[in-house]
Amino acid sequence: MLHNFKISNFDLHLYLASKRKQINDSLIDILNDISSSGRIVKAMKYSVMAGGKRIRPIMCIAAAEAVDGKPENVLIVACALEMIHTYSLIHDDLPAMDNDDLRRGKPTCHIAFDEATAILAGDALLTFAFQTLSSIELINKENALRWLSVIHEISLAAGCEGMIEGQMKDIASEGSLLALDGLQDMHSLKTGALIEASISSGAILGGGNPKQIEKHRIYAKNIGLAFQVTDDILNIEGEPAVLGKAVGTDKAHNKNTYPSIIGIEKSKEYAKELVNNALQALDYFDNKANPLRAIARYIIERKR
Repeated sequence: MLHNFKISNFDLHLYLASKRKQINDSLIDILNDISSSGRIVKAMKYSVMAGGKRIRPIMCIAAAEAVDGKPENVLIVACALEMIHTYSLIHDDLPAMDNDDLRRGKPTCHIAFDEATAILAGDALLTFAFQTLSSIELINKENALRWLSVIHEISLAAGCEGMIEGQMKDIASEGSLLALDGLQDMHSLKTGALIEASISSGAILGGGNPKQIEKHRIYAKNIGLAFQVTDDILNIEGEPAVLGKAVGTDKAHNKNTYPSIIGIEKSKEYAKELVNNALQALDYFDNKANPLRAIARYIIERKR
C-alpha cells in the first residue's frame, strides 16, 4: 500500500501535458537557434523531438515549484537535462551497446541516419546541453553560485562518476549474476544519477533551503531506483506498441535486472517500497509538492 497523502484537486494528466508542451516549445526554440542546419543538427532534432515522457525536465520544474520557485527560472536546465538524456539514449541504442532499432516508437538515430551520425549527434547533444546551461545571463552573485552548483551536479551525474560509469557496469556485468547491492549501485548511477540531478537542480534554482534540498535528494534517490525497477518490469510485461520499443531485450542480452535477481513480484513490492520512501520525504512539504507526489505514483503505475 502506498503512503497516504491526499492530493485534492490535482490533475496529473493535465499537469504533465502542460509541462511537456512548455518543454517541447522551449526545446524547439533552443535547437532552432543553432546556426548550422546540416546532417548532425537534423539528427539531433530528430532524436530530441521524437517524443518521450520528458519526466526528468518535468521533475526539475516540479521540484522548483515545491520550494515556491518559478518554472520559467529552471526551464533552460530542464531542456538541457532532456538533451543529455536523449544523447544517452542515442548511444545506448547503438550496435555496440544495446543494438536497438526502435526508440519512442520510431527508428533509432543510427537506423534513421547511420551509426557515425548517431555517435556524433549524441556527442553534439551532450556538448550543446552544457553550452545551453552556461549561456544564462546572471544578475547577481547568489544566482551565479546556484547555477555553478547545478552545472557541477549535472556534470557529475552525466559523467564517469555517474551515468557513464553505470552504463559501463551494465555492460561489464552481462552474462554474470550481480548481487542485489551491486545491481542497486549500477542503477543508482545509470538511471538514478540524472534523475537525482534533475530534482536537486530544480530545488537549488527554485531557492530551496538546505533542509528542503536534502528532502528532495531523499525523494530523488528513491524515485530514481523505482523508475529503473519499473523499467525492468516493463521489459518483461510491457506491450511494445505502448512502450515504443521492443520487450524481452534484457533477457536476450543476459542483463542483470531486478526481476532476474529477486523475481517479478518482489520487484513490484520493492518499487512500491521505494515510492513510499520518496513520498515520506515529501511530508516536509505542503501542497506545492503535489506534482512530485503524483509523479511518484505515476512512475510505478505507468505502462511506458
